Amino acid sequence: MTNVAIPGLTDINLQIESPECASITGPSGSGKTRLLRALADLEPATGTVCLDNLTCSHWSGPDWRRQVALLTTENYWWHDTFCAHFQHIPDAAQLARLNLRADILQQKVHLGSSGERQRLALLRLLQYQPKVLLLDEPTANLDQRNKDLVETLILDYLHTAQACALWTSHDTAQIKRITDRHLVITNGTLVPEDRP
Repeated sequence: MTNVAIPGLTDINLQIESPECASITGPSGSGKTRLLRALADLEPATGTVCLDNLTCSHWSGPDWRRQVALLTTENYWWHDTFCAHFQHIPDAAQLARLNLRADILQQKVHLGSSGERQRLALLRLLQYQPKVLLLDEPTANLDQRNKDLVETLILDYLHTAQACALWTSHDTAQIKRITDRHLVITNGTLVPEDRP
């Protein structure tokens, strides 16, 4: 991205290569979520955002969001059961990797816990094999065991799919575990952690 600006943030310049995982931190309200939403073409922004040297405008909105995929803390479900949201149904082994029982896909969405919904939302996103993951606190509702499973799955995915990720978090221990590069929102822009 080059010279990207959204309300409250300006002069955002960043290039991420696969299989890099870059973390973004900043105070609540500093613009982390708005930035990820803008990169997913869900909020207006100025500047240039590219994937494989093609600008966002080259793609239709749905096609862009399949390749540059946003996972929010509050995920949305519009059908009654979890399985109705999947084009490619995860098998028992994929579910087990995230500590999910094999029959959960037949369950009514409203009966799932916030942690179950969060892990299933990750599997729903990965079924499209995106090149870029925009992860907005993807483990916020999880205990440590399930956090570890999600972190492992995502990092494995980045390497096997040759994808990259921008990951927002307030968890400093997690940032140390998962990040290749740490970026901080400071004075209305995004800077490397070690920059004064």
